Amino acid sequence: MKKFLSVFAIVGLLAGFGVPVHAATTALTSLHSGDLIRGTSFNAVYYYGVDGFRYVFPNDKTYFTWYSNFDTVKTISDADLGTIQIGGNATYKPGSRMVKINSDPKTYAVDENGTLRWVTSETVAIAMFGSNWNTKIDDVADAFFGNYQKGADIEASDDFVPADAFAGAADINHDKSLKAPTIVDISDSSYAKSSYTIQAGTAVRFVNSGATSHTATADDESWGTGTLTAGQSFTKYFKASGEWSFHCNYHSSMTSDLIVE
Repeated sequence: MKKFLSVFAIVGLLAGFGVPVHAATTALTSLHSGDLIRGTSFNAVYYYGVDGFRYVFPNDKTYFTWYSNFDTVKTISDADLGTIQIGGNATYKPGSRMVKINSDPKTYAVDENGTLRWVTSETVAIAMFGSNWNTKIDDVADAFFGNYQKGADIEASDDFVPADAFAGAADINHDKSLKAPTIVDISDSSYAKSSYTIQAGTAVRFVNSGATSHTATADDESWGTGTLTAGQSFTKYFKASGEWSFHCNYHSSMTSDLIVE
């Protein structure tokens, strides 16, 4: 197995892998949902989600539950990488391994969307993962345990079938239930629509298609894109319902409404 040089950090920071740098770089416009990407100067590899965010692999163990090698990693310029916001950390592929942390004696199976399910007995563990079940447990650093959520306990082997969970997680988009963002196109005179209605949990990408600087700023100042120069974009998840009027800080006549149902 390849040797890794890992650099750990917590929120919004990266884990570095010893991935070879490829001479050719891929244009930002050529990226597709599900691509594996890295910059030219750093070793960290990310998953490019359908929502337009990049997701961090905290370490090599997490990465190898999803992929067997680095053959499909695309290199993009550091400048382009910097324009893709970080959406969070990837978690173990469901059904691949069990995990635990030092501060918790319980062993957990990983279900969809990073859901941890306590394996309540050795008998259940053997039924699910075989007689060598104890070799299929990884320690997760306390700093990254917050990426997971607790689910229902596994009290019988038919409560959770690792092979089914593994097969059901086609990719990280599916595992995290990521969806393409709603686009708010900004011209030099207006937002493309006077009102946008989205479902809670949807991302919105504000794209400056004009030639001058613009913003999209909530009238109550609860959120905003900051200044977007020509060609720049900013994406935000709206996880709770609500209604906001928003405007451009540079052009007071530019207004629109966002309704989150």
